[in-house]
Amino acid sequence: MSSPDPQVRAARNQSTSSASPAGRGPVVAVTGAAYGVGALLTEQLAASDEVRQVLAIDERRGECAAAQWHILDVRDPAIADKLRGADVVVHLALDLDLETDAAARTAYNVRGTQTVLTAAAAAGVHRVVLCTSSMVYGALPDNELPLSEDAELRATAEATGVGDLLEIERLARRAPRAHPGLNVTVVRPAVLVGGTDTALTRYFESPRLLVVAGSRPAWQFCHVEDLCSALEYAVLEKVDGELAVGCDGWLEQEEVEELSGIRRMELPSAVALGAAARLHRIGLTPSPAGDLAYTMYPWVVSGSRLHEAGWRPRYMNEEVLAELLEEVSGRHTVAGRRLGRKDATAAGAAGATVALLGAAAVVRRARKARRRI
Repeated sequence: MSSPDPQVRAARNQSTSSASPAGRGPVVAVTGAAYGVGALLTEQLAASDEVRQVLAIDERRGECAAAQWHILDVRDPAIADKLRGADVVVHLALDLDLETDAAARTAYNVRGTQTVLTAAAAAGVHRVVLCTSSMVYGALPDNELPLSEDAELRATAEATGVGDLLEIERLARRAPRAHPGLNVTVVRPAVLVGGTDTALTRYFESPRLLVVAGSRPAWQFCHVEDLCSALEYAVLEKVDGELAVGCDGWLEQEEVEELSGIRRMELPSAVALGAAARLHRIGLTPSPAGDLAYTMYPWVVSGSRLHEAGWRPRYMNEEVLAELLEEVSGRHTVAGRRLGRKDATAAGAAGATVALLGAAAVVRRARKARRRI
């Protein structure tokens, strides 16, 4: 993940953190501290006057020299020794890579979260902050706009990584009962942008924006810097419970198309979902059909708890979309699969429609090949 300039970061930290005497404040442990959101948060907390010390935990050492590093796998029970003396743990060591084997991904994510929660309780940590996604609310045609934090979690395990996130949410609810005195806060970002690679960011790498006929998309983004500032609020106990975070409001599909300059490709639901399922089943795309629901129906969140605590996003949806489009410029994706330059030229000329509608022919050819073996 690309990080903002250190001077800019320091200025922003100064503007959002109230000064406190040196040596005061919590000791904070961050898992997954060497990369992505974890690396950004580790640097931010290490620069904060309100944090006494940062313990950085990962399988490799990151770049933040101000943190105290511990190199180990979060599934290792020895992590309990590394957490002793910490007041708060922010668990960000999650694997949501589209290309990771699903079973291996689930084993890492669930076992890692279980181990961290148990180890934190054993080490006397009083607060654990977990990060999932607003995807856990589910993308459904009857969702309110926006959803409150207390809305029912109606997602299913059909989209990439969502089953893991739902299990992490279950562990979060159970932990305070299993470990009295342990407070668990869950932060749920909207579509995360800023050095991220997900099925939803890849949606904007396609030559056309797929729109399923009769659907009602609503787009809400969350910049990684806003996620980190929300996580810092949770670390400093300015807010707790279940927190949704994202830009204020949302963009309709027509606004997204106008701002991006990418034209739509509209398909009937049965065609789009059926083709996506077949492509995934034969291994041509990393995204299951369940990912499409999040481009079809709204799952916008209000973020009311953070707002009531005084937090505000720095970024607007329009700004984050512009940054996302700049990040993915030059990348070419059809049906969730990244293409090389030569393939992308052909796909762009033919349109993504051909790729989707050609799925049935690909399936037929694959079946014939298997029968010949």
